[in-house]
Amino acid sequence: MIRPTSLPRAAEPADGNESLVSVVLTTYATHRLKDLEDALDSLQAQTYPNLEIIFVGESTRGVCDHVVSYARERAITNLRSVFNDGTPGLSAARNLGIQEARGEIIAFMDDDAIAFPDWAQEMASSLAAADGPIAVTGPALPAWEDESMDWFPEEFFWIISCHAPASARERLHGVRNVWGVNMGFRREAFDRGCFDERLGGNMGAADGCKLGLLGEDTLFSIRVRQETGRPLVYNPRLRVRHKVYAYRLNSRFVRRRAFWEGYTKAWLKRLDGNSGGDILATEYRLLRRIMLGFFPRAIAGFGRRPGRSWRQIRLAMTALAHVGLGYASAAGGPLGRALRRRYGRP
Repeated sequence: MIRPTSLPRAAEPADGNESLVSVVLTTYATHRLKDLEDALDSLQAQTYPNLEIIFVGESTRGVCDHVVSYARERAITNLRSVFNDGTPGLSAARNLGIQEARGEIIAFMDDDAIAFPDWAQEMASSLAAADGPIAVTGPALPAWEDESMDWFPEEFFWIISCHAPASARERLHGVRNVWGVNMGFRREAFDRGCFDERLGGNMGAADGCKLGLLGEDTLFSIRVRQETGRPLVYNPRLRVRHKVYAYRLNSRFVRRRAFWEGYTKAWLKRLDGNSGGDILATEYRLLRRIMLGFFPRAIAGFGRRPGRSWRQIRLAMTALAHVGLGYASAAGGPLGRALRRRYGRP
């Protein structure tokens, strides 16, 4: 079950119809403070006026001190900073931010994401109706550290925490889950609980890759949709750019991320039990797209750009193999424990 949370009283809309949007940002690493500054600058530049920023720092109180100082320097007056001295990890930090938020809409984006100027406006518009969608998400477009990295195929954007424009099916019928890099919920979604702190509960490896169970956004989305009966929608205009540094394309990062993605999906499958329907239907559709679309396209590209095609195919084979290893390791036993140790967790 998702642990329930107690929320402060929501603020009244500024003019009777403009809901307050609370944006929760978290970080744990001092080396990401420049990214965080860029994220804060993008929120200060929003065209939507009724906005508050809740910053949650972890690991060291120095990150909170830096954010408060930066907000003062940049005249960001709608920011509050809190420090998570409890359970470490993304889920716990976001849960603390939820408890501090006063908005009718509670939004999230990563600390290395940059919101488009109309992001908050699109968030508010998407969730304006009290009886409408319970949550919204949108594209997270890669902001490459170097443009030469753009060979990375869309089918594997999940490795770099980016998301290409949704499929026609998702635009028409909604999405199974919203994406943590760029998502928002109506406040009442949290009346029933918050993010499961068994997932997203790690600080990550030295190479920037998360280690352990992922998918806190997926599990919460599924539970909210089941319990409220309300849809999760995709808005193509709700856009952020997500920074992609070169280390995210190296083989070690890809292997780690793919392994824990596979492990998490097996864990979710087991947790889902006998709910009816298939919790991994989205993943099966993506796998079909990779097999029937990506591989033929990459093979056909050998004649024109052999180096690019080889990079893409090698990435795909590495990622799929390690997703499979992660999925298999979730069954437990000596092999599963050995694999988890190899990829960073006991």
